[in-house]
Amino acid sequence: MTGPVRPGSAPEHRGRIALAGLLGGIATASGVALTATSGWLIARAAERPLILTLMTAIVAVRTFGIARPVFRYWERLVSHDASLATLAARRSAAYEALLPLTPARLGRRRRADVLTAVVHDITDEVEAQVRVTVPVVSSAVAGALAIGFTTVIAPPVGLVVALVCVAVALVSVLAHRTEARTLGALVAARAEVVRVSELVTTQADQLRAIGAWGTATRWLDEAHDDVARATRTAVRGRALAAGTFLLVVATATIATAAVATGLELSNPVKALLVLTPVALADAIAPLADAMRARAQAGAAAARTDALLTQDPAVHDAGRAGPDGADTGPEPFGGLRLEAVTASWGGSGGSAVPGDEQADGPVLGPFDLDLSPGETVAVVGPNGSGKSTLLAVLARHLDPRAGRYETAADGRLRDVLTEPLDRARARVAVVDDEPHVFATSVRNNLTLARPGATDEDVLRALDRAGLGRLVPSLPDGLDTVLGAGGRGLSGGERARLAIARAHLSRRPVIVLDEPVAHLDPPTARSVLTDLLAQRRDTGDGGHPAVVLVTHRPEGLHLVDRVFTVTHPHR
Repeated sequence: MTGPVRPGSAPEHRGRIALAGLLGGIATASGVALTATSGWLIARAAERPLILTLMTAIVAVRTFGIARPVFRYWERLVSHDASLATLAARRSAAYEALLPLTPARLGRRRRADVLTAVVHDITDEVEAQVRVTVPVVSSAVAGALAIGFTTVIAPPVGLVVALVCVAVALVSVLAHRTEARTLGALVAARAEVVRVSELVTTQADQLRAIGAWGTATRWLDEAHDDVARATRTAVRGRALAAGTFLLVVATATIATAAVATGLELSNPVKALLVLTPVALADAIAPLADAMRARAQAGAAAARTDALLTQDPAVHDAGRAGPDGADTGPEPFGGLRLEAVTASWGGSGGSAVPGDEQADGPVLGPFDLDLSPGETVAVVGPNGSGKSTLLAVLARHLDPRAGRYETAADGRLRDVLTEPLDRARARVAVVDDEPHVFATSVRNNLTLARPGATDEDVLRALDRAGLGRLVPSLPDGLDTVLGAGGRGLSGGERARLAIARAHLSRRPVIVLDEPVAHLDPPTARSVLTDLLAQRRDTGDGGHPAVVLVTHRPEGLHLVDRVFTVTHPHR
């Protein structure tokens, strides 16, 4: 797939950033000219000339003093406007790139990693326009003007200023390389702190129960020590770069004074020349931070590309209906898999724990036929491809070989040639870790069907065995559930996900180990409520159910049992 557009790649944004750099260069050059002209004015005024001879310099000082903040403010407006516009475009492009990767290519990535990539990393990339491009262009413009100005007055001094600019460029390159080298260790150390902190906070009771609390806290202390060491290394590099910049300015000032002493120039002009390198310090100072931002942007771009440039696990045949219009739900006549093989191989990781990513298939050849309203179970050992099968059924993964067909209007149709949205709209998925959003009970369910009424929601809850839950809640359907489903038991979370699937009115419900984390009595209760009674989808039919499980609960309630074996065994 084509990678997302890089920051500032749009011509209009490149032009605006270039304009911002030019405006910043004028502001910086105005500051240099202000310092140099002020030096000339003070030195000339000390000679007590006629006041009229100083008027030009006085006006110039006022002009440069006004121009500096005006152009700096203008630069900020232009650069931030372009940066925010680019950020909005990049975020939209990132979300569009994530859609075909979800969930197959993102399953083994922590949510925090994905969120960091699409929020913080993209922000770091785009902010490089303001924090890197604009300061570098501004410094280059100011340096070029300073070289030209001093060369016209005194070519030897112009040569010194040119050498200063070359030295600054070399130090900037070295500073960037140092930052890039130390940044990797710092990022890795911080990631380890996050990982260990997450372990300690989420598994505190278990760690205490097995007497490993001291070991875990020692791991956390060691991780913090690694961060401190990496930070000290990075700070030393930044301090060295900043100090080197100041040393270059000091050396240039001394060299300019030595060169100017031997020139046939008036003392005020010599003062102007000597103060020029000093004034350039304002143009040089932002470069240390710019090199740091450049290193951060480079690392962020690498992480973002690693996420967004993966090959999608499914191919979208196109938009639904003529001219992209959805023609609405079609009658479901069943589905069939014939000699299907599938694998999670390719760029990116597996979406399913237990299914190892490999070049060879982890499923198949496998046959399955499902009639409307039928309930089937899929059993097999860990790693045999059960979850891979469900990913194929839900159109989260393309099969490597075989046929996947659905029946409608008395004829079979290849599911792989259907628009992805339509194929996925046929199947509701309930996994072993159902997510409960930090919002109301109503909103948690109507995500599956936004137009559902309260009566529809209550009916779906009742079908999932939660009919008594809503009356017990303080605000009924408006009761806000905590992040991660706090306030709900494991069985209630599973039932809530099943209610969401019922509310969707999809003709097929796919259950991936829905009671894996529940105790046997609760598991039996949940599956009995789901399988023992036929659930009406709202249009006169009953949803077909595909249950993947490695537990015996509920198997006596299904119509058929399919066994999946590993293709290499």
